[in-house]
Amino acid sequence: MTNLADSPSDSLTDRDWFFCGIGGSGMLPLALILKGLGARVAGSDRSRDQGRTPEKFAWLESLGFALFPQDGSGVTSPGQVLVASAAVEDTVPEMIRARDLGCARMSRAELLSALFNASPQRIAVGGTSGKSTVTGMIGWILTQAACDPTIMNGAVMKNFVAPGTPFASARVGSGGVFVSEVDESDGSIALYRPTVAVLNNVSLDHKSLEELRELFGDFLTRAEIAVINADDAESLALTGCAHATITFGLRAAADIAVAEASIVEGPTSITATVVDAREGKRHALNLRVPGRHNLANALAAIAAASAAGVPVADAVHHVASFTGLARRFDIVGTTASGITVIDDFGHNPEKVAATLATLRAHPGRIIAFFQPHGYGPLRQMGAELAEVLATALGPNDTTILCDPVYFGGTVDRSAGSERITDLIRHLGGNAEYIPARADCATRIVQLAQPADRIVIMGARDDTLSLFAKDIISSLR
Repeated sequence: MTNLADSPSDSLTDRDWFFCGIGGSGMLPLALILKGLGARVAGSDRSRDQGRTPEKFAWLESLGFALFPQDGSGVTSPGQVLVASAAVEDTVPEMIRARDLGCARMSRAELLSALFNASPQRIAVGGTSGKSTVTGMIGWILTQAACDPTIMNGAVMKNFVAPGTPFASARVGSGGVFVSEVDESDGSIALYRPTVAVLNNVSLDHKSLEELRELFGDFLTRAEIAVINADDAESLALTGCAHATITFGLRAAADIAVAEASIVEGPTSITATVVDAREGKRHALNLRVPGRHNLANALAAIAAASAAGVPVADAVHHVASFTGLARRFDIVGTTASGITVIDDFGHNPEKVAATLATLRAHPGRIIAFFQPHGYGPLRQMGAELAEVLATALGPNDTTILCDPVYFGGTVDRSAGSERITDLIRHLGGNAEYIPARADCATRIVQLAQPADRIVIMGARDDTLSLFAKDIISSLR
């Protein structure tokens, strides 16, 4: 199949597109952006065929997307361009049909990078944790600053949700600024040529640290200016790769920092004094999202906005009205007895640790439910994940794991959640392995006591939000 990765963006919008897996967190916003630019977009999704999240697909159809079963019936012309993520196997009917017809093909990352690289000002957010939140914060700051950005996110941005946009993981603007998170897990971060490159952190996720250091180092080299986390030793070690830098940090001396004594954490918020060391100015910040990790995310966004020309005082003011992302410490509800259910995207050791640290900052027992986002990632980082779940929780807290998410395919499923449960127990933590997720819900409701916090963690599965809502309904 022909590769169109080097085509200019105007020629891309003149073509007919077919997205295989259009409802995915990385595919949906890209499809929205491409259609928003005037392209003709159709697609299919296994989740739609299986009856999962029907409201999402009904919304896409209401916007004019033509949706088909994932049986190849939507791929009808050699003129169509097939878009598929790296996870889509060659045996999927659309892949076979497109190959037989001679359709051009682009990966999700190739299409996104082509659109991104064609923009006059390009802000790319990289790192193994916090990408979506920082992207959302930067996008909101620039929107409020009248920069009219295009935003590509892997999560729904609550500030942009409206009756007509319930799944607002993208925004199409005309201000010549493109803000996007970029992915290192498949190496596609190498495709992007950012004006501003943000590096949140470098930690174990889908690749080894050696591979990550090379990928992120090259990422910084390609940018005109790099925004680097001074609190993260691995990120700071890559400073020499950058042409110019702005650093940020909660603990380390940095260009955009905080006065440590000024930090005040609340259950759903955090306040601090932001210090711009470059100008010697201080700014009061009141965030509407909790946790020190979100304070660090805000510093990254403020620094990136500054690199893009927004005054720090304005960036601090605008980010204060950022209301968060769906499935990022998303409070689903609280019962009359004070049991709170939280929906969270935590799926690698660093993300899970940040979520649990936010919970542990306040009193109350924790029930942590975790659905691994695949068998491969569980093999890659299972031991580190078990260590976090064993050590970041207290003696009265409990972890419950179900089997990893699996939507079909030929992945090796020999090593699963039971191994992680055994590792948590070996390290002194409390853990239960219950294979079926529905049975986990029953167990969670049995365990729950007044004032408990129940956190639902996992990725790659939109139905986790429904799972969290079902639990709060059962508790009520």
